[in-house]
This record gives sequence, structure tokens and C-alpha cells, in this order.
Amino acid sequence: MAEQVARGQYLRGASDWAADQAEQYEESNGQEATTLRGVPIMLVSTTGRRTGALRRTPLMRVEHQGSYAAVASKGGAPDHPVWYLNILADPVVTVRDGAQVGTYRAHTAEGAERDRWWERAVAVWPDYAEYQTKTDRQIPVVVLDPVE
Repeated sequence: MAEQVARGQYLRGASDWAADQAEQYEESNGQEATTLRGVPIMLVSTTGRRTGALRRTPLMRVEHQGSYAAVASKGGAPDHPVWYLNILADPVVTVRDGAQVGTYRAHTAEGAERDRWWERAVAVWPDYAEYQTKTDRQIPVVVLDPVE
């Protein structure tokens, strides 16, 4: 059963380490908890599809010409991460990249667009290639384009 919260109220994620990192990143205005194993991350805020709550997820920072990619790898698990399901339900998200915060519209990349973003993502976080070998699903690559 989904936890009852007011729409837009922050709701802590189930993964303690990720929630701790997201909270420290947000509370420090993007000055602390900005890396994972030395690689820069960004904070993506979605609206919970069942709760309507604000959900914050630290993800690897994959940026190109003002857009970002969010890779729904879940470490190669057979199912999609919850944040991806939230984006499918409501594609307008907030991205915090350090102190910079903006509104973005998400779409799942397909074909050549996905290939380009996948290559960029693997260059940033090589583990993605290994994660893909662990699952039968094609790991979605979500492109986040700035909203003017």
C-alpha cells in the first residue's frame, strides 16, 4: 500500500544509502555528496506515480549540450527502478547538477538516439555495460531535455 502524503511533499526512498546521499546533496545546495566512487552524480526529482510525493534519486551525471541522460539500470535487475516508472507517469522532472537546478522533460530514447546516449553513459559509468549483461530487458536510457 502506498504511503499517504500530501502531493508534492518529500518522501524518503527505500534505499537508505541513496536517500542519505540525496538528502545531503539537496541540503548542501549541491556542494556535498556529489560523487559516487569518485564519479559525479546529479539529483533527479520525480513525482511518485502512486503517492504524488516528491521523490529524489541520485543518478550518474551524463550530460551533453545541456541535456542529461538517466540510465534505468537498477544494477542489472530484471525490473525497472521506481524512479523510471514515475517518469513514465509524469515526464516533468527537476534536475540538480551541483548548485544548478532546472526543470526538464523526460523521454525514453530509442534507436540511434539511445545508442548515442548509451555510449556517453558507459563512458561515464562503465558498470552500465556489465549491468546490461545481467538482465534480459534492454536498460532504458531516459533523455532529460530542459524546459524553456
